[in-house]
Amino acid sequence: MKRLISIVVILCMLTVVVSGCATDTAEGTLNWNIGADPKTLDPTLNGASDGGDVINQTFEALVREQSGVIIPGIAKTWETSEDGLTVTFNLRKSKWSDGSDLTAHDFEYGFKRGIDPATASEYAWIWEYTNIVGAAAATESGDLDSVGITATDDYTLEITLISPTDYFVSLMAFYHFMPIKQSSVEAVDGEDGAWAKDPELVVSNGPFVLTAYTIGEGLRLEKNQNYWNKKNVGLAAIDAVFIDEASTAYTAYQAGELDVLPSVPPAEVPRLIAEDPNFYVFALLGTYYYNFNMDLEIWSDVRVRKALTLAIDRDLICETLGSGQVPALGMVPPGMPDSDGNDFFETGGTYGLAIDDSMVAEAQALLAEAGYANGEGFPEFVLLYNTSEGHKMVAEMVQEMFKTNLGISCTLENQEWAVFQDTRKEGDYELARGGWLTDFLDPSGLLAIFQEGNAYNDPNYMSADYNAHMVAAQTATDSATHFAELYKAQEILMTDLPMMPVYHYTDTYLISEKVIGWERSMLGSLDFSGVSLAD
Repeated sequence: MKRLISIVVILCMLTVVVSGCATDTAEGTLNWNIGADPKTLDPTLNGASDGGDVINQTFEALVREQSGVIIPGIAKTWETSEDGLTVTFNLRKSKWSDGSDLTAHDFEYGFKRGIDPATASEYAWIWEYTNIVGAAAATESGDLDSVGITATDDYTLEITLISPTDYFVSLMAFYHFMPIKQSSVEAVDGEDGAWAKDPELVVSNGPFVLTAYTIGEGLRLEKNQNYWNKKNVGLAAIDAVFIDEASTAYTAYQAGELDVLPSVPPAEVPRLIAEDPNFYVFALLGTYYYNFNMDLEIWSDVRVRKALTLAIDRDLICETLGSGQVPALGMVPPGMPDSDGNDFFETGGTYGLAIDDSMVAEAQALLAEAGYANGEGFPEFVLLYNTSEGHKMVAEMVQEMFKTNLGISCTLENQEWAVFQDTRKEGDYELARGGWLTDFLDPSGLLAIFQEGNAYNDPNYMSADYNAHMVAAQTATDSATHFAELYKAQEILMTDLPMMPVYHYTDTYLISEKVIGWERSMLGSLDFSGVSLAD
């Protein structure tokens, strides 16, 4: 109850600029639980879905993607040359939130800032997958003049590609490819992203603008009066809180204090699916897994890694979570067609793994071969996850399966999201929760993170063969070769098992019936640009 009272106080604090704790009756205020406090709101630096959800409200890219459909954003039209190597975006006249003109030069600056090694963006790896001329090399060399990104005038952005790339325009909807106003970044030491959380410094171009931010508590967004499509923005403001305890947020929703929840207590899911039309479940192009820290001796034997991978019952985990999750035996989820129109997930197969407990005997045999019959002598380790009731539930189930099926003991540890991200990235863990949602509609959007040098290669997996197939896929000049190389890459990954796949995500939302006109991208980002509130 004490935490619930604090939520009310936070919401009042964030709405004080309107009138005490009263609702903005002019156009309405949406109350949204983001979940964890985002590490950053800088589009160039952000690498998490919570930050991406906020950025999707405050910035606008060349295009938007809603339910798999690409619609114009700041680019009103675009053309691709006959050879597929030049994409030209024709920008509409629009303004930044401070009233200054937004031009193609702002996109060129933002893109090259992401490429520049001086920025040290964790997302610099994605430039290899844009196939833009010179982009991947420039993330190392810093030679931005050789990159095929040019504002030919104030309202024309020309992109030159190494090879035709079918998903290129859809990729431009992703938050890393937002325009950035240079003067806003440079108002402070901009490379740490502090400007983007500071209402006095941030300048954005989306339907909303940040007007308040309290670390660990919440933020406020208000309608951007300089947004090009402001006539279709139906909200006066969005008040958002950072509550990573699903039960606390759910209690606030039931009390009418929150309108949108990104998750609910797992125990409530079956009832909500059966009874509540305002509970939504979507397939999500991503995978939940555990990272083995490949720098540690404990995981040096692939037989040990495979034994643990075979010892978990993915069917039972998905059934317990109860939101339609799909057991994962690879990294690529259902819903990605290959060059022949076949689902990559189905064609890839099982890689000698099992979705249930039918291969526990083989797991036990592998562990015995590695010298740990019945788990005897195997060192106890820590399974690390970030604070969440759902993550805790899965970790407890996996812990019990290791103990029951292999005789192996582990302890559980949780950390707050921001701390957890740093701990995992620094390699200060033994076994850690991982999760990845693709940034574009191609299997390489998931497989790329396990390439050597990728900032999100948390297991620190190094395989020359894997790297070679990923490079071959990216440099292929035809779609059939591209996918053939990706199939080979995933087979190597699932043979080496630097990670333990658990399930493929679904997206769940509990959204009040009074919230009208919300949209969602296939990559999982919410879009409140067209939302209005019913009485």
